Order: sequence, then C-alpha cells, then structure tokens
Amino acid sequence: MSHQFACRAVLFDLDGVLIDSTVFVERAWRAVGAIILCESDEEMVRVADQYAPEHLEVQTRDPAWFLARLTNYGSLFLGSHATVAYGDKGIGTNHVLPTGRAARYTGGLWVGKFMKTVTYQTVTAQGDRRIAPTIDAIAEAELMKGRAEATTGTQRARTACC
Repeated sequence: MSHQFACRAVLFDLDGVLIDSTVFVERAWRAVGAIILCESDEEMVRVADQYAPEHLEVQTRDPAWFLARLTNYGSLFLGSHATVAYGDKGIGTNHVLPTGRAARYTGGLWVGKFMKTVTYQTVTAQGDRRIAPTIDAIAEAELMKGRAEATTGTQRARTACC
C-alpha cells in the first residue's frame, strides 16, 4: 500500500479472524480492498496465485508449506517478522516488482533482465527428413502456406541434390 491509493489490498483468511483494517491505508482499502474467506490452505494458494500480487505476506504456522506451493508473486514475505517494508528497503533482492497481476508470467527485476537472450537451431539431414512432414502439417493447418512450402521445398531440394 506504499505506492498509491489504487494499489489493491487483499486479505485471505482461513478462519475469519481478520487482521485489523487499520494496518492498511484506509483510502486504498476502501477503493480496491477485498477480504476473501477461504476454506483451506490449498484454496488460499489457488486464489493468491490468481491474484498474482506484487507483494505477498503469509502469516502462518507453516511458512515452508506455502513457499513450496505459491508460484505467482513479485516478492514473498513469510512469517510474522518478514514484512514488505523490510523486503523493499533492505533485505529483498530489489524493489522493482511486477504489478497488475504480471507476476503470473514474470518475476522481479534482476541482472538477467539486462542480458540479451538469443536462440538458434541446427537440423541434421536425418532430423530434416523426420520433422518436415510434421511442420508441413502444422503450417498447412494454420493456413501458413509459405511455411509449409519452405519445408516441402527444402525436402525436395535436399532429396534431389543429396
């Protein structure tokens, strides 16, 4: 809630013993806050992963259980002593985290984000013969005639010359 009033505050609770709402910035809580009562820890994990929050604090007796199961968050804070403030200002890896549910497909900023990634492919003659019919079928099904012709043409050229 430290960024702006439009940041979402969500409280997941298992047994209805809710945290005092004064913990949250009142304006944000009223604007976009939510309380979600879950029937099990498993449901809490599913719902939290759907929300994919920038910051996720887990106050539980078994933080390792949640660590092993949660997958969509910018930064995870486990246990009563691990607060967002500590993570953002001192013990966390950084303060640049995915917002707007982007944690479903990306993590926080790290040195790898500044590294260029390139890919390449090589195909042997045997691999060409084995994969070309499959690629042709896929390309034709997708109505990508040029791609289908490229593999078929390559096959014909290689058969003729080699």
